[in-house]
Amino acid sequence: MTIRSVVRGTGHYLPDRVIENSWFEERLDTTDDWIRTRTGIERRHFAAEGQATSDMGLRAARAALDRAGLKPDDIDGIVLATSTPDHTFPASATMIQHGLGMTHGFAYDVQAVCAGFVFALANADAMIRGGLARRVLVIGAETFSRIMDWSDRGTCVLFGDGAGAVVLEGQKGTGSSNDQGILACDLNSDGRYRDLLYVDGGVSTTGTAGQLRMQGNLVFRHAVEKLAKTAHAALDKAGLAAADVDWLVPHQANARIITATAQKMGLPMDKVILTVADHGNTSAASIPLALSVADGEGRFRQGDVIVTEAIGGGLSWGSVVLRW
Repeated sequence: MTIRSVVRGTGHYLPDRVIENSWFEERLDTTDDWIRTRTGIERRHFAAEGQATSDMGLRAARAALDRAGLKPDDIDGIVLATSTPDHTFPASATMIQHGLGMTHGFAYDVQAVCAGFVFALANADAMIRGGLARRVLVIGAETFSRIMDWSDRGTCVLFGDGAGAVVLEGQKGTGSSNDQGILACDLNSDGRYRDLLYVDGGVSTTGTAGQLRMQGNLVFRHAVEKLAKTAHAALDKAGLAAADVDWLVPHQANARIITATAQKMGLPMDKVILTVADHGNTSAASIPLALSVADGEGRFRQGDVIVTEAIGGGLSWGSVVLRW
C-alpha cells in the first residue's frame, strides 16, 4: 500500500481592483498591443491599500475548503508559497492559520518565487506520505504590486496580485501510475543564475523590501528549456509519457513561454490551461489560480493526468505530476 496526496478541493481569490493595459499606456511608453503581443496579458489585479498577502491567501483557503466540503478543524497544516510576505516574520501562513480559527497543527512559508507553489506541493506531499499530516492546505499568494519599479516597462506590466489554494488529502493507493493524487515531483535550482531575476533589497543587505529586476530575454530562454526538461523528468519518475498527459497547468508568466514549452513537450494548446490574460504573472499564486479556474469550469475529469511546472528566481524550477 502507498499513500498518495489527492486534491480534495481548489480555490482562488483576485483583488477587486482591475488594471487594464490602458492604465500603463497613460503612464509609460507602451501600448496595449505591445503588452498583449509580447506577453498575452490583458489585465491584472492589484491589492487594495491595506490588503496583505495573508488576506488574499485566507480567501483562497476558505474557497478551497468550501469546494472540498471541509472545515479548518479537518486540516493538519498549512504551507504557503510566497515571496511577498506580510512581515519578515512570523510566517504569513500563521496569519492565515489564525484567520481560519485554527489553534492546532502547523503553518509555515516556502520561498521559491514563481516556482514556490510547486515546491510547496512537494513539501506537503512529502509530509503526507511520511505520516506527518493527513490533510494540508497548500496556498500560493503574492502582492507583487508592492515591489514593482513603475518606471521599468519591461517588468511592471507583467505582474499582478492574487492567491490560489488546494487541499491535499492522504489516501490509499497501489503505488502504480494509475493511482489518484501526486505521482511524482521534480525540483531544481541553480544559484549561478540568481542575477537574472531578483529583488534589489533585503533584510541583511539594504534593510528595504527592494524592487524587482529581471533580464527578460535570458529568463525566457532558460524557462522554455528548463520547464520542458523538468516536466519530462517528473513524467519519467511517474512512469508516464507526454502522450499520457491530459492537461498542462503551467506557471502563468507569459503566453509565449507557455506556448513554446507546450510545443517542446509535444502538447497541443487545447491541452493547456491558460489564464494569464486575466491576471498576469501572479508568481507563486499562478498555478493554484489556474487549477481553481479550470476546476470551477469543470474541465478536469477524474483520472486526468495533470502536469504543473514553474520557474522563478534562483533560478528555481520544478514540476509535479498528479492524477485528478
